[in-house]
Amino acid sequence: MTNYPTKSRVSRKIQRVFGYFLAVALVTSVLIAAKYFNIQELIRSALAWIDNLGTWKPIAFIVIYNLATVLFVPGAIATIGGGVIFGVIWGSVYVFIAATLGATSAFLVGRYLCRGWVAKQIEGHAKFKAIDEAIAREGFKIVFLTRLSPIFPFNLLNYLFGITQVSLKDYFLGSIGMIPGTIMYVYLGSLAGDIAMISTATHPTNYQAVVAQWAIRVVGFVATVLVTIYVTQIAKKALKTKI
Repeated sequence: MTNYPTKSRVSRKIQRVFGYFLAVALVTSVLIAAKYFNIQELIRSALAWIDNLGTWKPIAFIVIYNLATVLFVPGAIATIGGGVIFGVIWGSVYVFIAATLGATSAFLVGRYLCRGWVAKQIEGHAKFKAIDEAIAREGFKIVFLTRLSPIFPFNLLNYLFGITQVSLKDYFLGSIGMIPGTIMYVYLGSLAGDIAMISTATHPTNYQAVVAQWAIRVVGFVATVLVTIYVTQIAKKALKTKI
């Protein structure tokens, strides 16, 4: 008797194929945009437009920042722009909200488009599965430390965490690790004081700005070392349980 695939199985296959196609199309679009358009200039233009919106500025800023995060657009310029438009305090608040929402959106995209495929690939590999589960148990600490470190690419991490077993709760709460870096870049933007000057704000000459920048670099370096050691220890423990 011939076994025909059930509708649910066919439906899942179609969803996976569509998901992969969508992911490839998204990445391709971003690469094309980066090649043929001046992304930094587009962000500056968007920030200038936001600055003239009056009471709608916070909402427009959060929406555009969120979209940029999902599309792999580097957030440094937009973060500095938040300092120019809103100042240190409110700029930090709005940037943190926008970055957290954007990161969570990208995490969910990675989780629902690719996690099923990744889980299927590691089913027959006990060691990889053990490491995946171990990292999930320490999700908050790992996310927090990687958010403190500037070494780990923010936009890429959003998707990579989505394909691990790290819970949405741990991922969301771990985003507080972005706060020091957010405040530093927003502060640099507040010193620039002009949208046209944000491209030079990452190379400050102001003494206070230089001190702030070096402080966050030190914090980031320490966090990088800690997360590297921590993840290595977790992986070793997970592997021992499978040997």
